[in-house]
Formats: sequence, structure tokens, C-alpha cells
Amino acid sequence: MPTWAIVMLIIIAVLIAGIIVLYFLGKKAEKKKAEQDELIRSSSQPVSLLVIDKKMLRLKDSGLPAQAVQQAGRFSKNAKVPIVKVKIGPKVMNLIADPEIFDQIPVKKEVKAMVSGLYITSVKGLHGKIEAPVQEKKGLRAKLAALRKKVTS
Repeated sequence: MPTWAIVMLIIIAVLIAGIIVLYFLGKKAEKKKAEQDELIRSSSQPVSLLVIDKKMLRLKDSGLPAQAVQQAGRFSKNAKVPIVKVKIGPKVMNLIADPEIFDQIPVKKEVKAMVSGLYITSVKGLHGKIEAPVQEKKGLRAKLAALRKKVTS
């Protein structure tokens, strides 16, 4: 058998083994995430709050309590997270929003939110409805026009 065929078989075997390992690690991570979501959902409570500002900030620059930043992993300290500055009663504090609802949170409005610790899981409008941002899909013609514009400039 030629040497290139043996090398190709070894590479294919390593790739298959890698895919199998990633599959099982993914399943384990899904179970862990489901357990964490259930724990957050069970400990959340409704709170009326006034949203002052919202930004995507690095965890170490977010203004969260030092203990919360220390508990975060090494890589997540530099990752950007959705931070919402809110006023709950007389107290102004920073909370972390769920990335799925971050765009729905209105600024300078009062909302009723489900909060679990420092984590906002859902929001509802206190005075009126919250408008979800509408993202329009670009058609083929618009994509081609944008591409043509990039190429010519």
C-alpha cells in the first residue's frame, strides 16, 4: 500500500474520532445548559424596573460586583455580554440580560422583568407593548447591489 494512502487513512480515522468526541461533549453541554436554565427559571422573580441604558461590554468593564466577575471563567471575562443599567426602586445597578431578549429591552422605559440574581430572563412592557425589532431580509437584488458597490469602491 502506498504511504499516502496510509497517511490518508490515519487522517480520516483521527477526524472521525474527533467528530465522535465533539458529539458526546455537545450532548453533555446541552444537558448542563438545560439544568442551568431550569434553575434560573425556578429562582426568577418579577421585578418592576426602569431601564436607563443598555450596552455590550466586556465582563470586567461592566460594573458588576467583583464577586460575580471573579466567578466567571478566564475566557468569559474578555467576552462581551449584554449589560443593562437599571433603576430598581431607589437603587441603580447593572444586570446581565439574556442575549435573546437584549434587543427587545426598551431604553428609558419602565418594564416588568423576570430577574434571577443579576440575570434578566424576560421583559414585559409595563405601559404598553414592547416592540420587537424587525429585521428585514435582503433580497438577491439588494445583496448583489451591495456587493457591486463594494467592488467598485
